Amino acid sequence: MDLPTVPPGYEPSEKETYMSPLHLAYFYRALEIWKRDLQNQGEATLKSLALDSTQAAETVDRASDELAKTLELRTRDRARKLIKKIDQALRRIDAKEYGYCEETGEPIGLRRLIARPIATLSIEAQEAHEKAERMHAKVRT
Repeated sequence: MDLPTVPPGYEPSEKETYMSPLHLAYFYRALEIWKRDLQNQGEATLKSLALDSTQAAETVDRASDELAKTLELRTRDRARKLIKKIDQALRRIDAKEYGYCEETGEPIGLRRLIARPIATLSIEAQEAHEKAERMHAKVRT
């Protein structure tokens, strides 16, 4: 997709046409930067785990090392899932579907997208999902 260059310091405004090419370029750039940061963190985690292969002599030290490795791997798994959502958002931008609720087709809103650029539901649709989940959880108990 051919998007315009985003001026330094630019932030989308409600005064502009919703999901204008400049809005899309802003979110595309933000998502790309977020993805690159997550990938860099993942590479650092893998290097850290590879370098930290020495076994601690003390049982407590080994347990502590294993816990730290487990936490790093969990964090890495969350980042991997987040990268997948970022890729989906980038595809929605390419398809010019970004910024609209997957359920209602209504605009998600700039403030929500700035706060959570991978959002796929409007606040109202998200709240309805959460309410349904809570109701479903109550029925099970």
